[in-house]
Amino acid sequence: MQMSFKPRGVCSREIQLEIDEHQIIRSCRFAGGCHGNAQGIARLVEGRPAQEVIDTLSGIKCGFKQTSCPDQLAKALTQMLEEQRESAAV
Repeated sequence: MQMSFKPRGVCSREIQLEIDEHQIIRSCRFAGGCHGNAQGIARLVEGRPAQEVIDTLSGIKCGFKQTSCPDQLAKALTQMLEEQRESAAV
């Protein structure tokens, strides 16, 4: 399953994700934001279970913002897992 997610409240403009049928993250790419940090996050999460990444990154804040790029990634993955469950139930 692939998704293009529009983050809110952060510098990055888009997060492109792919997870497989076992909910393992196969690819993660950020557009915009802090390029080095975004590359680091992407490399760290690829190959890991989506739920593990959600649990690890949810709630991280950036400075005085209420969210961060890692938190937005967790939100994107949560949305993907929900959509995957809904399509499996049909």
